[in-house]
Amino acid sequence: MSETINKIKNQNAVIGVVGLGYVGLPLILAYTAKGYRCIGYDIDQTKIDAIQAGESYIDHIPSEPMKKAVDEGLLEATIDFTRIGESDAVIMAVPTPLNKHFEPDLSYVTNTMEAVAPYLRKGQIVSLESTTYPGTCDEELKPRIEAQGFTVGEDIYLVYSPEREDPGNANFSSHNIPKVVGGTTPACAEHGKELYEAAISSVVPVSSTQVAEFTKLLENIYRAVNIGLVNELKIAADAMGIDIWEVINAAATKPFGFKAFYPGPGLGGHCIPIDPFYLTWKAREFGIHTRFIELAGEINRSMPKYVIRGTMEALNKRQKALNGSKVLLMGLAYKEDVDDLRESPTFELMDLLKAQGSVVDFYDPHIPVINATREHAAWTGYKSVKWNKEIIGNYDAVIIATHHKVFNLVELVEWADLIVDTRNALAKSGIQGKLGQVTKS
Repeated sequence: MSETINKIKNQNAVIGVVGLGYVGLPLILAYTAKGYRCIGYDIDQTKIDAIQAGESYIDHIPSEPMKKAVDEGLLEATIDFTRIGESDAVIMAVPTPLNKHFEPDLSYVTNTMEAVAPYLRKGQIVSLESTTYPGTCDEELKPRIEAQGFTVGEDIYLVYSPEREDPGNANFSSHNIPKVVGGTTPACAEHGKELYEAAISSVVPVSSTQVAEFTKLLENIYRAVNIGLVNELKIAADAMGIDIWEVINAAATKPFGFKAFYPGPGLGGHCIPIDPFYLTWKAREFGIHTRFIELAGEINRSMPKYVIRGTMEALNKRQKALNGSKVLLMGLAYKEDVDDLRESPTFELMDLLKAQGSVVDFYDPHIPVINATREHAAWTGYKSVKWNKEIIGNYDAVIIATHHKVFNLVELVEWADLIVDTRNALAKSGIQGKLGQVTKS
């Protein structure tokens, strides 16, 4: 048994997490909850300051466990990567976006590895959690580690364990979502298993980092393809005058062989809109054209335009043009009841409306102001409107893009002239709109 495993078993290991966002922060708190001393590393000083003050900067993560961990000396955060050597495990949870050509952008992973590598020491576990294509650990991380004179599997233990966070999910969080772990060598796999069993209730070992990398892609491709299917069926159902939501709910009564997926205004979040294209890109290296995945992506990316067309048609029936109309987007977050903006389709709806000459605002109590984002810098600083009858009644159309539980839909129906409901929010809430007021798109 290695010294590193002994330290983990005895709770003497120091756990380092690089990247303190929606994945890294809950993960580090899962370890502090088990009594491990943890160091968080990030390049964003505002996150470091917030952690040191015991204050959460993510809506669905309470400050209390963070403050408790800081007060007990179990948690600290730093921008100083020269302190990497203090950690017995270095877990990297950084973004893996796409570039403008829908190709993997591994710059965050490779830049982080290059920042970490000079300060590694023998006996450390290095784990990547960022979603990526099969082969990333072997092709990108291993050479950078070995360039420092280490032998992976003997000096450094390299593993891949994909994140499975679901922001806002009250039933599942870092500590009780089963953790898939694959190692570069059997020794790496053993160390990775011990690392994650220290804080996670169930660990699922697999035979290699490639299998673990592919597993994460399968999970999200499965969802993306099924959402693409139901989005296409929605368009067909609309043309036939059939309520696709009623169809899905009826089909979902079958106790086997069917899982309900629902249409929407587009895909959001860091995973589903992006991850499938990591496999698509890698498959081309082997002469494989993943047509099914690409078709689903094409359909899902078309949905914001479909919503705008539906809004335009609804306004036309009122003898109004989209150009010059005031339009309110309800829900900026990509999913309900969180403050997560990543890849939110609401941004594209806003861009499309603005391009058509609309006056665009948004309302989201979880996001009072839009902070800087990589893809939508033009909206930085825009503030959520206030919720009152005078303001809401002044819009020509209100589009429900995300269905937050805090929304007062009864007041919305009372105040708004036209509602475009992309989430079936009113029907799910048992609220009936006025005749001709609600358009499902």
